[in-house]
Amino acid sequence: MGLKGLLFDKIKKVKTANKKEIKENLWIKCDKCQEISYKDEIKKNFHACPSCGNHFKISGREKIQIIVDENSFVEIDQNLISQDPLKFRDSKKYTDRLKSATKKTKLNNAFISGIGSVNGRSVNIGAFEFSFLGGSMGSVVGEKISRLIESAIVNKNHVITISCSGGARMQESILSLMQMAKTSAALKKLERSGLAHISILTDPTTGGVTASFAMLGDVIIAEPNALIGFAGPRVIEQTIKQKLPDDFQKSDFLLEHGMVDMVLHRKDWKPTISKMLDFFG
Repeated sequence: MGLKGLLFDKIKKVKTANKKEIKENLWIKCDKCQEISYKDEIKKNFHACPSCGNHFKISGREKIQIIVDENSFVEIDQNLISQDPLKFRDSKKYTDRLKSATKKTKLNNAFISGIGSVNGRSVNIGAFEFSFLGGSMGSVVGEKISRLIESAIVNKNHVITISCSGGARMQESILSLMQMAKTSAALKKLERSGLAHISILTDPTTGGVTASFAMLGDVIIAEPNALIGFAGPRVIEQTIKQKLPDDFQKSDFLLEHGMVDMVLHRKDWKPTISKMLDFFG
């Protein structure tokens, strides 16, 4: 192959690479219905498939922005950082895992909390970031949730939490499990103050998060097709030696069995929550 042929081959490869990059940046394939949709259309549809309504994974911050008024969210307690009191180590040091998670997410922990407004009404709102160690609840996450609730009591705001978690953080052992009682006790104080807790459960919400504050909402909203439960279906099947329904622990199954109050598409979160806030006063 001559010089001209080599140049032509190189240009062809660059064009092919550019086309591939453009396609990957502009189009997304739904893993449920297999339809390919324009990325902007998915974004306009609140990060859900326009064809089947399947909800794509989004960050905790994006979930907050769906609910609050534009530019109204002010983050609090973002500088709280987990320690390693147990000197935990499996295949990797816990401190190294924390550093990797911070580098990946640009967050200091798995819960984002702050104060914003919903159609002009001030609220305290927080969301889990699943990309930070599976959204696990350790001492700092429990502290941030408790502080969010305590701040709401001082400011006389209702509280909105958006859960997405694998449960308690094993690297903190009993210190992590203590957060279940801590966050639940904070919500009891909120109730005594006459303020409401609206809990939104997204895919997945499991373990100690489900077994504590996430299921203690005055209103519990589930995202469509979200996995919600304590132990996973496989563990339960092995324990009770029975086959479970295919939709076991999914949003609609929980709604049918009275475990959640409603299943809402993301586009309906803000208008529905606004009505709830008006009702709670």
